[in-house]
Amino acid sequence: MRTIALLLASFAMATTVAAQSDSAWSDELPPLLPEAEEIALARSAAPDAVSADATVLVLRRGGYVVAREGGNGVTCYVSRTWPESLEPHCFDAEGAATILQMALERARLREQGNTREEIERAIADGIAAGELRLPRRPAMSYMMSAGQVLFNDTGQRVGRWHPHLMIYVPYVTADELGLGEEPSADAAIVVDGGKPNANIMIVVREFVEPKRQ
Repeated sequence: MRTIALLLASFAMATTVAAQSDSAWSDELPPLLPEAEEIALARSAAPDAVSADATVLVLRRGGYVVAREGGNGVTCYVSRTWPESLEPHCFDAEGAATILQMALERARLREQGNTREEIERAIADGIAAGELRLPRRPAMSYMMSAGQVLFNDTGQRVGRWHPHLMIYVPYVTADELGLGEEPSADAAIVVDGGKPNANIMIVVREFVEPKRQ
């Protein structure tokens, strides 16, 4: 039962190929950004057609709060796995109701001074209690911002990777999609294949530049 709970808890990690994984973590609190800057960064995770009417969250001491209400079901925010990292995401409605909620709870508990182990235990308990849930259909995150600042698992800055989409399909594997063993940005990349948090990463052509309103 504990193994299942830990596997479910790991689903909450929205990863990027160049940087964040389940082992990437810093207990240090990230500095806060000016609201206009953070809103622009968050919205730049997706094209205007997606983010123009999205709900936007910003980080404040204590956790994320709504800065702008949207109307299309999409929610955008800037994840901060490392204190100086900037990881803009825009989630579709299903991703916002599932993956994002786990990320927000993680950030809230981190702000309270909880350790990573305590946070992961709380996420697992939340899933078991039905307070947090897994997607009922494939869920999408856009990560196309030219303003992304990524760090690797040891906390070393690596800059930005490629603009990409992340489609969460629990337990999917590269073999099922006909992909080879070596990841290639020329095709889809399966991250955490065979696990509850498996996602299909698809590189797209162009970054989206942050634009202040």
